[in-house]
Amino acid sequence: MTTPVPCNQSSTAAAIGALDLAQLDQLIDSWLREDFGAEGDITAQATVPANSQSTATLCVKQPGVVAGLAIFERILHKVDSAIKFEALVLEGSYIENVPTTVARVHGPSRALLGAERTALNILQRLSGIATVARQFTELATPVGIQILDTRKTTPGLRALEKWAVRTGGGTNHRIGLFDRILIKDNHIAIAGGVAEAINASREKFPNHTIEVEVTNFDQLQEALDGKAETIMLDNMSPTMINQAVAMVNGKAFIEVSGGVNLGNIRDYLIPGVNAISIGALTHSVKSVDISLEVEER
Repeated sequence: MTTPVPCNQSSTAAAIGALDLAQLDQLIDSWLREDFGAEGDITAQATVPANSQSTATLCVKQPGVVAGLAIFERILHKVDSAIKFEALVLEGSYIENVPTTVARVHGPSRALLGAERTALNILQRLSGIATVARQFTELATPVGIQILDTRKTTPGLRALEKWAVRTGGGTNHRIGLFDRILIKDNHIAIAGGVAEAINASREKFPNHTIEVEVTNFDQLQEALDGKAETIMLDNMSPTMINQAVAMVNGKAFIEVSGGVNLGNIRDYLIPGVNAISIGALTHSVKSVDISLEVEER
């Protein structure tokens, strides 16, 4: 189960992970510029009186984890600081009975309409990621296997998407190319082999742990001989994974990757496997259906 956190300034800071608040504000500014352009919301300018005030409800219409309320609120306030936002659930809450109102908003009508789509887009996407992460972790956690994300994220949104994975109960893999050595197939091909890639990595960065992606048992043995701390079994069948677990025999952290989905994950919950990395947590997730509905006057 996820642990919800209150929606406030500190939760906003937690929500952006590797970003700081200044970086988040820069992102939000760029999102809003994309939508407002030079002329602003011309439809609202034409149809909504300048002094109009509205109250709206944020409604979740399908079961899922709510992730991004703090960011939703920050987007509203970037458009107009006079907007009042009241969260009715905690960040990371799982909403089962739908439709459910998760927040109430009040403020200048033009500002609410102008911020609506940008704020909903990010909330819906982050909630979708958190929801899928929860579905995977509910299956894997009871048997002691972590669910990891990957670098298959939306450019510019990695910190937020990885935070959403954590909110759903998943675990973050490396943040970028800078924080962990992960030797993959193309590195092996260019270096001349697994052993060569490991040796070069140890020489250049002796203080970093090394993970090696392997696709067969010969590569696995080379990774073991090179004392790689983590071994990624890439696109191996469950039968091969069982054999690999026996070969490793506790000498390295075992990560399984490739082809694992909600339909077949039970086949990969193999004793001795420590983690399963799933790119689909972020690269092809479906947004949760959430709407902002203005109350009739």
